[in-house]
Amino acid sequence: MQSLTPDKTARVLGAGALRPLTAAPVLTVSAPPFAHAGSSVRSLMLTSIAALAPAAIMAAVAYGLPAVRVMALCGATAIITETLCERLMGRQSSADDYHCLYVGLVLAFLLPAAAPWWLAVMGAASSIVLGKMIFGGLGGSPLSPALVGWAVCRLSWPEAMDAEFSMLASELISPLHHLKFFGPEAVDGITSVQLLLGRQLGGLGASQLWAVSAGGLLLLALGRVRWEIPLAFLTGLVATTGIYWLSDPASHASPLFHLLAGSAIFVAFFAATDEPSSPSRVLPMLLFGLLAGALTAVIRIYGIYPDGAPFAVLLANLFTPMLARIRPKPFGAR
Repeated sequence: MQSLTPDKTARVLGAGALRPLTAAPVLTVSAPPFAHAGSSVRSLMLTSIAALAPAAIMAAVAYGLPAVRVMALCGATAIITETLCERLMGRQSSADDYHCLYVGLVLAFLLPAAAPWWLAVMGAASSIVLGKMIFGGLGGSPLSPALVGWAVCRLSWPEAMDAEFSMLASELISPLHHLKFFGPEAVDGITSVQLLLGRQLGGLGASQLWAVSAGGLLLLALGRVRWEIPLAFLTGLVATTGIYWLSDPASHASPLFHLLAGSAIFVAFFAATDEPSSPSRVLPMLLFGLLAGALTAVIRIYGIYPDGAPFAVLLANLFTPMLARIRPKPFGAR
């Protein structure tokens, strides 16, 4: 890129050429072809889907066909819905960039394995229509699309979204559900190792915690997501629940319990890092993550829902435009 002053521009264009209207430097760019960064939406989405693969395999092993059914329904519905929306809008289909498939899979990991087929279909369709296409498609969503679909299902069909209610045949319990309604004594016997190994009811992402954690670390290692939001999210959750726990250990669970129970780790790596709905610079990303983590703790302690992580990220998404105004820098500045 080369900049020319007004006088130099006039000399280049000739004496009779029109002069610029302002005294600001004129910017010109070189002719194409331009250098490519080497990444595309498709490659980024394939990397994210590959990071979900260990948890998907473990969910299929643990729950069998019901888990496979939920993932297949969410993924297929998301692809079909986006294709239909783009056809109605007169656009060329972009389903082959796999973003809609990734949105559907993230939603599936927030649903219990026993979720009815219509719940998975409604959730995935809501994610694409209300969370993505209504804002113009990829890049325009102010909210994480998968969490929009989850919120629609959670508010509209709470019993179907309750893993403990829909999986009565299981011997496992939902630790956050017991903490919310029966107090810390009800979860005294649950160890951190049990939680890490997924011995808990919840969405597929909560019940396959170690595999989800491995996938999240893979995303960090490959540079698919930056460390600021996941680390700040988990720090905000641990710090806030730690304050409550230190102030009254008899009434609140430990920070480690809140970290390992529910969908906090899955949401930190796979939902809170949604690029269009989250900040893109270091300080705003750290504040965004801390806010979402603290809100997760507050919702768990005071709210009516046992696991507030998805709701917390949706609320934090609303602060993204304000956070993006903190110490902005022009494109390319260091």
